[in-house]
Amino acid sequence: MKDKIVNLMNDVHEAKDLIEINDLLGLKSSEELKELQDTLTELSDEYVMYVTKKNKYILLKNCPNLKVGKLVVNKKGFGFLLQEREEDIYIEKSNLNDAIQDDQVLVETFKNGNKVEGRVLKIIKRDLDNLVGEIIVKDDGFYLDLDDDKKNIEIKITEETSSDIVEGHKVVAKIRTRINNHKYVADVIKVIGHKNDPGVDILSIAYAHGIYEDFGPEVEAELPDIPNEVDPKDLANRRDLTNQMIFTIDGDDTKDIDDAIALNILENGNYELGVHIADVSHYVKENTALGDAAYERGTSSYLADTVIPMIPHKLSNGICSLNEGVIRLTMSCVMEIDHKGKIVNYDIFPSYIKSAKKMTYKKVNDIIMRNIIAPDYEPFADTLVKMNELAHILRKEKIQRGYIDFELDEAKIVQDENGVAIDVIKRLREDGEKLIEDFMIAANETVANHIYNMDLPFVYRIHGNPKPDKVDDFMNMVKILGYKIDARVGDLSTKTMQSILAQLKDKPEYPILSSLLLRSMMKAEYSTDNIGHFALASKAYCHFTSPIRRFPDLTVHRLLKKYLVEHDLSMPTIENLESQLVQVAQHSSEREVAAVDAERDVDDMKMAEYMEQHIGEEYDGTIDTITDFGFFVELENLVEGLVHVQSLKGDYFTYVPELLAMVGKSTKKTYRLGDKVRVKCVGANKATSMVDFEIVKVDKNGNSKQES
Repeated sequence: MKDKIVNLMNDVHEAKDLIEINDLLGLKSSEELKELQDTLTELSDEYVMYVTKKNKYILLKNCPNLKVGKLVVNKKGFGFLLQEREEDIYIEKSNLNDAIQDDQVLVETFKNGNKVEGRVLKIIKRDLDNLVGEIIVKDDGFYLDLDDDKKNIEIKITEETSSDIVEGHKVVAKIRTRINNHKYVADVIKVIGHKNDPGVDILSIAYAHGIYEDFGPEVEAELPDIPNEVDPKDLANRRDLTNQMIFTIDGDDTKDIDDAIALNILENGNYELGVHIADVSHYVKENTALGDAAYERGTSSYLADTVIPMIPHKLSNGICSLNEGVIRLTMSCVMEIDHKGKIVNYDIFPSYIKSAKKMTYKKVNDIIMRNIIAPDYEPFADTLVKMNELAHILRKEKIQRGYIDFELDEAKIVQDENGVAIDVIKRLREDGEKLIEDFMIAANETVANHIYNMDLPFVYRIHGNPKPDKVDDFMNMVKILGYKIDARVGDLSTKTMQSILAQLKDKPEYPILSSLLLRSMMKAEYSTDNIGHFALASKAYCHFTSPIRRFPDLTVHRLLKKYLVEHDLSMPTIENLESQLVQVAQHSSEREVAAVDAERDVDDMKMAEYMEQHIGEEYDGTIDTITDFGFFVELENLVEGLVHVQSLKGDYFTYVPELLAMVGKSTKKTYRLGDKVRVKCVGANKATSMVDFEIVKVDKNGNSKQES
């Protein structure tokens, strides 16, 4: 009955009442009418169908101004409705209508000037999983003070689960009873630790995003069967590459090494690049507790200096890690590349290697950028120089076809032995880091193109074309800042985006504008439907190179073995994969978002913790966001803080959107997006991850003077 109703209503763009739908279906009996009524109710409950105030029905997808999705609430007060394959919808704080973080909501969209905004009509489902907070004591017992203050609810802890907790404990709770929309009773299901214990702050954020460090007894029971060394029997039917000069390049503290590289110059002058990836799929099998855990996690999470791996350390740092001087199983992609950066030949096969050297980016960069060669790197120096030569060729070829490099900075949190943030610095990205990135992109594209040309089920990494209206908004903002950009926005090719960035390159606001242009684009995700990767200007792309830390890469390895080694191309296999991989791609995208959100939340929290030690100090920064309640200033080390409008002295300031500025009513003093300002840190709160700044006036000699 459901399918009949949906098929009937697909082309109906006017709401119909029960009798009209009954007549259109040609139903005759009262029993059929009752079944129709029940089915329409089910479809309405599932939000496939929308019911109007006059009890008429229409498919929700035929109501362009009604959207269903997950709500995320920004710490700045407003929210967004998240939508698959569509742009997120902005929702003002006043239009949230009691909805809180992670609610599944029905939203009505409307035009506000040239922008589309939304208002919450109904809370469909409230996500109350992964409730993490601090235990506080009130007169009538223990309560949970949620870490996520965007979830505006009260939670009382049941007596039977409060015997082992004390005030100040950080815990995970599960709702038992709903009292009303803002009050609940919950059980403690895990004590993370006391809030002052080292590492508890990071684990609390991880748990809130469904990221757990414990693998559970079923996985632990399988670990004794995982070897510490490669079994010689497993080398059969693999290509022996142990006599080749193969090595790894990673950060100083990297322990889960999943990619190694090699380079030879062929007789015809072309480069032969070998990218050798840890064969995690040999040890992490389908239909095992270990395989199921990897799927559920979806990705490793790198939270400051804490790593919560996708697979246990025995594998991620042990038998799967391409450690120096030991035999490891690998999947290899060896590519012949000409001097124009074109891949003219390639081979993909199972192999085994013995890494000759665990290199670090720092020492590799010394060699290829500064000609400083550490003694133990001397045997590899010439090869590294040739690799850098090839990397520059590959990058030039990518740029020529439309590759977009937004050049965004990343922050690195430095912590002491007690887990307290003692510094925030920019991550260094030199030629060594770019070299590995270029080589991995080449391998990922080669693998994706190979399977795409075979027309077989696969998991691609896709990035859709940007929406024209979003780029229009960005261009209008650039115009407000006083810059004229020559770009054909109607032709949103990668070349257009490159041109926009190139014309903004020398502008003082470039770091901000580059970030804002990136935000105007679609998010990259995993999919079985190959639409290409816009930012990479790639017709087919996948993730093949990091199976220790990403489940899609592990899946790609399994598929390569099935297709290229086992030659299983039977119809039952193909049909099974076509349905199975859709769920793998969707789940992997969801877990990636959770990991990225957790990483961002940890960085925000640790930055606030760091600034708690620097209250009263002054800094130079740049205004990177302006709202009606103030503006945010980013420091050189990427710490961001709020200058609240009420802290601005000497005038009454209001936000003028058409100027992207905060303007004084009497003095016309203006603070604009991109302005350089000097600020003093007047407050920082690790618990709320907020940093507060105030403007410091500077005299003509650049010295601070008291604001009046």
